[in-house]
Amino acid sequence: MKGVTLNTLDIKISGSDTENDLAVFEQRGLTPNGGPPLHIHFFQDEWFYIIEGEYLFQVGDEKFQMKAGDTVFLPRNVQHAFIQLTEKGKMIVSYLPAGKMEAFFKVTDQWATPQTMEEIAKVFADHDMKVVGAPLKVD
Repeated sequence: MKGVTLNTLDIKISGSDTENDLAVFEQRGLTPNGGPPLHIHFFQDEWFYIIEGEYLFQVGDEKFQMKAGDTVFLPRNVQHAFIQLTEKGKMIVSYLPAGKMEAFFKVTDQWATPQTMEEIAKVFADHDMKVVGAPLKVD
């Protein structure tokens, strides 16, 4: 998500391999104190498995500090965000169904500079998501 974070995502299971039922990515976190804005997926549930590092997740109004070995499920239509708390991190990110997430990451990968919140919100909306708040901050 260039322009939002410097993280990289490797596709492990593509939606094209699963009739769009599932997409799985390995996310290498290279952005301490970075993460997406608070947002909602209208059609996907998400599942995260932390491999390395620590993260703070918000799911609805609850916050959870997560470390290697922890997992969190984010149901569709529930606002959520996360922030990377350590210098580096790694996690598995799954989308059920795959939806437009691969297309979303292809667009954000093209960004060479930080985008305005308006542009970020538009790209989220174009891919069946809605930005509902700012990214999380470390207290």
